[in-house]
Amino acid sequence: MMPVLRAILGVGGAALLVLGLGSVVANAQPELGLYMIGIGGAGVLIAFFERMRYRRDASAADAPATGWRRTDEVFMDPTTGVRTRVWVDPGTGQRDYRPEG
Repeated sequence: MMPVLRAILGVGGAALLVLGLGSVVANAQPELGLYMIGIGGAGVLIAFFERMRYRRDASAADAPATGWRRTDEVFMDPTTGVRTRVWVDPGTGQRDYRPEG
């Protein structure tokens, strides 16, 4: 997801959460408030977890651990615009995404 859309989703979701909580606390249309809390919470969670989707562990080295195999799969990371190579652990099938140097 593009950073601007992620920001809009996160800020919009947070706004819906606040408005929904205000509606429930003020007892003015509590059913609508609960609906707004649900939609807003979902928006915030989606924006947050989508951000973490391809993030590597900051402590990871630039090269994968021994036993990982380089694949022919290369793509341009849509978030950073960096050419990225996919590595795979043949034992577990786990994939790792590394910037191509």
